[in-house]
Amino acid sequence: MKLTYISLILGLLTQHAFSQITGKLKTANGQPVLYANVLLLNPADSSLVKGAVTNESGSFQMGSVAAGNYFLRISAVGYKTTDLPAFLLAENDAKLAFGDQIIAEDVQEMGELVVKAQKPLYQQEIDRTVVNVESSLMTKGSSTLQVLERSPGVFVDMRNGNIALNGKSSVLVMLNGKLMRLPMSQVMAMLSGMSANDIEKIEIMTTPPSKYDAEGSAGMINIVLKKREDLGTTGSMSATAGYGWAEKGTGSMNVSHNTAKLNMYASYSFVRDHFKDGWSAKGGQDMPLFGGKLYVEAGSTQVAISNSHNATAGLATSFGKTTLGANLTYSTNRSNRHFYNYGHYTRLEIDSSLMMKGDVLGKAKWNNTILNAYLEKQIRDNEKLNIDFDYLIYNSHSPTEGSSTFYDQSGNETIPEGSIFSNRQSGIARSPIRVAVLKMDYAKQFSAKIKLEAGIKGTHTTSSALSRILSLVDDEWVGSSRYTNDTKMQENIGAAYLSVNAMINPKTSLVAGLRYEYAYTHADADKEENEINRRLGKLFPSLFLSRKLNERSELQFSYTRRITRPSFNDLSSYLLYNDPMSVMTGNPTLRPTITNNLKFGFNYTGYSFSLTASRDKNPIVLYQLDDTNARDLLYQAPQNMVYQNNLTFQANLPISITKWWNMSFTGIGGLRQFKLDHTRDKMEKTYAAYNFNGNQVFSLSGGVSFELSGWYNSVAYEGSKRIRGFGMLNAGLKKELKNNGGSFQLAVSDIFKSMRVKGNFGGLTREAFDLTANFVYVSESARTRIVKLTYSRSFGNNKVKSQGSRTTSKDESDRIRKN
Repeated sequence: MKLTYISLILGLLTQHAFSQITGKLKTANGQPVLYANVLLLNPADSSLVKGAVTNESGSFQMGSVAAGNYFLRISAVGYKTTDLPAFLLAENDAKLAFGDQIIAEDVQEMGELVVKAQKPLYQQEIDRTVVNVESSLMTKGSSTLQVLERSPGVFVDMRNGNIALNGKSSVLVMLNGKLMRLPMSQVMAMLSGMSANDIEKIEIMTTPPSKYDAEGSAGMINIVLKKREDLGTTGSMSATAGYGWAEKGTGSMNVSHNTAKLNMYASYSFVRDHFKDGWSAKGGQDMPLFGGKLYVEAGSTQVAISNSHNATAGLATSFGKTTLGANLTYSTNRSNRHFYNYGHYTRLEIDSSLMMKGDVLGKAKWNNTILNAYLEKQIRDNEKLNIDFDYLIYNSHSPTEGSSTFYDQSGNETIPEGSIFSNRQSGIARSPIRVAVLKMDYAKQFSAKIKLEAGIKGTHTTSSALSRILSLVDDEWVGSSRYTNDTKMQENIGAAYLSVNAMINPKTSLVAGLRYEYAYTHADADKEENEINRRLGKLFPSLFLSRKLNERSELQFSYTRRITRPSFNDLSSYLLYNDPMSVMTGNPTLRPTITNNLKFGFNYTGYSFSLTASRDKNPIVLYQLDDTNARDLLYQAPQNMVYQNNLTFQANLPISITKWWNMSFTGIGGLRQFKLDHTRDKMEKTYAAYNFNGNQVFSLSGGVSFELSGWYNSVAYEGSKRIRGFGMLNAGLKKELKNNGGSFQLAVSDIFKSMRVKGNFGGLTREAFDLTANFVYVSESARTRIVKLTYSRSFGNNKVKSQGSRTTSKDESDRIRKN
């Protein structure tokens, strides 16, 4: 109520005289442009003030327009979208006439070939890089994860089931502006099962504004889906068959039915992936209970079959200025994995050796359901209220069973001294999670120069983790408290934000925001060292300033502060069996990461350049090495670094050689510095790193197109691990069929079979058990190229717009990470 009173008072203080705006749209040959959209927008943030549609003579008219700074955006089917120069509407202007405006056509016809103008593949905005995925031929037939992998600065880490952005792993993924707070490996599985044919664009935000959650110190990746907007029934379908090491298949379909007041939509996708990958390593370590100093050659090959299902259904109804909607999202995955392990251990101090052969069978299954309901209320033409409620239900179960057989130098089966497990082990890991979210957002356009946004949000999360390792002794599975961890966790987060968009003058705009978040986390565990009782309240300011130098160039500046809270799984001390000497586990002592970002940008006619300085306090790195007090077991667990500093330069370069040959390149590079204190010897490191993305598109005759795309990541560090540079080159060939018959696309991934990730432990600093090792991860495509053939087709009206479905609980889902 107080906010309503304030809005009323400010509205009374900002009354203006009203004016009328008129004009007429014509083609170059003087023909009127009928039924074109004419939008009156605010230059500060392109927010809509008023709209009109041209009549049969191409004329338009807008009345009751308050004084202020504006610009007109004109769009129509078959014509290029045009932004007219910004202008000032003075209070004494009773009428402003634009006269005749010439609109350029957007379609050229050559026989039966239609060439449509496309957006550039990469576009730079003040707070994000936009990847217009429809501008890439590799989109159709690709999964969303594959498209994401080809995006600037993004590294999809298939080894560890993680996604990194500009060298930082603390990135969150959004769908239609809502964070997907699920295990990152589950997010990757969902994106693998989501057809890229349904994506409009990908927004990569390293400095998000205050209206977004402060979570994600590396930034956010927003995947924006299409949605049918015309009346009637529309949709699309696609089917993909492929082969790499083994078979692959994808099928997806979406349908939407719209009436004047009711919108119903549904989608379904299925992905099957039968693949093979693995790793090998050579090195040494000193493990007293396993014979002292060892020289080790070891490796593991994984053969897996993964089946994913993703389904969404929803409806929205409008009456007057109010819209009510609800939707349901369900995702599930079933995976069978078989690991073939080997090890050759040479015990140097006693001049003997052991051979190990091991099998580990794992079955992973998870289910995720998100229920969402929302209300949108247009209080007045310049005032809007949104309310969202969500409930997330997540369950996972990942049992494993392994056997290890050792042989001495003579080939006789033996049991090594100091082994803490029997020849057969099994692991249990369960993680049920429940999340409830309530969110309210309010926006008011006080004038053409000032817009206010405010909101509050509450999140309640409960989770539990059950994990243990058992050994088979005398035909009975036996466990111990040492290898058992059960934890119950509860977290409450309250947040509020306020943001003001201001047009200082026709060339300068400012967005200033402030967000406050308070989090309380409590965990009860069967071990005292795993109990958590943590409170944290913090302010997160943001500032964005842009200045147009002329019609072609613009300067940008921004500052943001962000946080990365540890995932629920990483805080839980689960135990997953690796081999007789090591396990994977969580870390209840993990601290959140606080990040400050300062960014300068310059845009010039489609080319964009930026320089970003950031500092992370307590950044989280995964899969670091540690040992027990008894020095009898090697742990792989997440840890906090002391800090990480990044100075990053980015350039987006669209290049058009001819009408049929276009290129887009993005380069990201700079200096990185970090400090470790969780290793045996504390250390800090400064190094240079870069990332390169590029594609070339050749538009041939007969509806045929060809694309080459590739990416390369330079040397990088994951905590104490050093990763050598690696990359991939892909190709795609597309054939558009006549009369809306759809299209076929042939895609080849990793042409040169180069996806081998090499690295080492122990070269940077002293590791647990003095371990030093060189390792290489060999992906499926490094063994054999992956070839996919896709057929896709749309039906109904093909005019689309950005998806409007809402799921607030996805703001919570990425804090769950599954390994």
